[in-house]
Amino acid sequence: MPPSRNDNETTTACPVCATGFTPIRRQRYCSPACRQAAWRARHTNPAPQPATVIPPRTPRRANSVYHCPECDTLHLGQQWCHDCNRPCVRIDFGAPCPHCGEPITVRDITDQHQIPSTHP
Repeated sequence: MPPSRNDNETTTACPVCATGFTPIRRQRYCSPACRQAAWRARHTNPAPQPATVIPPRTPRRANSVYHCPECDTLHLGQQWCHDCNRPCVRIDFGAPCPHCGEPITVRDITDQHQIPSTHP
C-alpha cells in the first residue's frame, strides 16, 4: 500500500543517515546536521587550480648590448668596458650569437631579414 500523502502521518528515512523520522511539513532530513551534510555533499569544492608560475624578471641590463666608443667592442650586460676602463653606450636589446657567441642586437637580426617591399 503506498504511503499516505498526509505529511504528519508518514515516517520517512533520512537520506544522509537513514534514520527514520516523522517529517514536519516538507522536511527531508532528520536534523539540521544531516541537512548541512547533504548540502556539503552536493556542493563539493573542485580541486584548486595549480598556481601559474611566473618566471622571475630579468633585469634590462642583462639583455642589453653595450658599445665601447674607445675600443669599438660590444658587451652583453656590461655597462663598463674593462679593457679601456671607460663607460659604454647602450645600443639595443640583444643576446649572444648562436654561431659565434659574440653579442648581437635585435636590430642586427631584423635588418638582415627584412622583406623587400613590392610597391610599384
